[in-house]
Amino acid sequence: MTDWLSPDAALLTDRVAVVTGAAQGIGEATAVGLARFGAHLAICDRNVSGMEATAAAIEAAGRQALTGELDVRDPEAVEAFVGQVEERYGHVDVLVNNAGGTFWSDFLDVSPKGQDALVRENFTSVTHFIRGCVPLMGERGGSIVNVTSIEAHRAGPGFAVYSAMKAAVENLTKSLALELADRRIRVNCVAPDMIPTPGDTGLGEMAQALDQRTWSPQVWPIEATPDDCAATIVFLAGDLARFVTGSTVHPDGGNLASAGWKRLPDGKWIL
Repeated sequence: MTDWLSPDAALLTDRVAVVTGAAQGIGEATAVGLARFGAHLAICDRNVSGMEATAAAIEAAGRQALTGELDVRDPEAVEAFVGQVEERYGHVDVLVNNAGGTFWSDFLDVSPKGQDALVRENFTSVTHFIRGCVPLMGERGGSIVNVTSIEAHRAGPGFAVYSAMKAAVENLTKSLALELADRRIRVNCVAPDMIPTPGDTGLGEMAQALDQRTWSPQVWPIEATPDDCAATIVFLAGDLARFVTGSTVHPDGGNLASAGWKRLPDGKWIL
């Protein structure tokens, strides 16, 4: 029996966490949750007003907040933001790659430009931030949490490229968990589902179909919120998860265990 396992092991006091896509939804909940457990934050997003609201909530929790308006698809913007993080805090303990996005379209209708945007937003943004932040994780090591999706683990009709990129991030996570182990850096994924966020409103016909259902898990009898995913990320960020790396945690109310895609009478697909 060891003596490190105590309530204090859940705390992130004075650690520095970088969270991408922190203006709303899971990113917002994660940034505020990390602050409530003691971390100082560096957050970025294209949505300035939403990001400022997140920063205010972080500061209300008594923690510092550095903000950066940027497009995570732009490697030069990422490099500049990471430089600001280093100048402000000197190091990084936690990186949460949350930013991402998609749109509904049959695969054959996705243009090369649209495909490139999906790849850069959902995959290469992750690689840019990891390459930038890992050198700032010192001898103490750190924790990287990549937010994927249930679609990384099943088919995604209408979201084929997005699903493929989330699966790529899940595989990258396993590889980097091994490559970065000698730096004491843990790398894990969370793969949420059934968690309503503002980003769902831009999914066209799929969003309309989702609006016809109630947002409740098919298995677990509670209505999920972004905090349910954030709680998993806070766990993975800290010492309670010190022996967890290369893994994916599924805050999905049991959906991966129970559900699959269903074809409607008109030929469209829905969960």
